[in-house]
Amino acid sequence: MTLCVSELVANAVRHGSPAGHLILVRVIVNEMLLRIEVHDAGESRPRLQSPADDDLSGRGLLLVDALADDWGITPRNGLGKVIWVEFKLPAPVSVRNPVPC
Repeated sequence: MTLCVSELVANAVRHGSPAGHLILVRVIVNEMLLRIEVHDAGESRPRLQSPADDDLSGRGLLLVDALADDWGITPRNGLGKVIWVEFKLPAPVSVRNPVPC
């Protein structure tokens, strides 16, 4: 999960959000699902790549695709997009009493 979030945020910083625009990371938990969204102001849409063995980049979304239960890209209100990743939780969790950060 941490690797997936790291990849999505790194992509937003490197490719997604124009200089001077913020990136938002949003975490949504219900009883059986953890959803993490990365919002950025960029218009470019990331895509799965097929890097050569000696390429130094291009594997981030391949990792996300392999590790997450689901992921995708949706437009957002205003400028930019939301890239989201979801993980099924192994057992129901209580969302009534969130743990403070």
